[in-house]
Amino acid sequence: MQESTQFQVYNASAGSGKTFTLVKEYLKILLFTGNNFSPYRFQNILAITFTNKAAAEMKERVLKNLRDFSEGKEVDMFQNIQEETALSSEVIQLRSKRVLNNILQNYSAFNITTIDAFTHRIIRNFSFDLGLSLNFEVEMDSNQLLSEAVDLLISKIGLDKELTQVLIDYS
Repeated sequence: MQESTQFQVYNASAGSGKTFTLVKEYLKILLFTGNNFSPYRFQNILAITFTNKAAAEMKERVLKNLRDFSEGKEVDMFQNIQEETALSSEVIQLRSKRVLNNILQNYSAFNITTIDAFTHRIIRNFSFDLGLSLNFEVEMDSNQLLSEAVDLLISKIGLDKELTQVLIDYS
C-alpha cells in the first residue's frame, strides 16, 4: 500500500457503507505510514461528515476498532486492514495500542467533526481578521434571530434620525 496525501471524497447513498469505508481508510492512514509511523498521526487528519450523529458514530467505530486491534481481536476490519496494508498482526496490535493511548490522551486533536463545526472553528480562529467580535455566537433558531433583529431595530428608533424617518415612512 502506498501512503496517500491527497484529498479524498466519498459520496454514496444512505446504507451503502460510507461509515465503514471512512473508518477503514482512517485506520489505514493511522496504522500504515510506511517507515515513518507516528502514533500522533491522528492530529494531522481531518474527517468531516454532515451530521453530529455520523461524526459520533465514526469516532466510536475508530476507537472500538483500535481497542479491538490492540487486544488482538482479529475482527473483519482487522482482516481488511491487514490485507490492504500488508502489516503483520503484531505490528497492527502494537501500533493500535500506541495510537489509541495517544488519542485518549489528546482527544481534542481527534478531528472527526461536522462541516458546521469545522467552519465555525475556522471563523472563530479568524474572527479578528473578519471583523467579528471575539465572543460572537452562532444562532441557529431563525425565529429567535429575527426577534432579536427586530428588537435591535426598535431600540434604535429615536436615536438614529435616518432609521426613524425610514420606519415612519414605511408605516
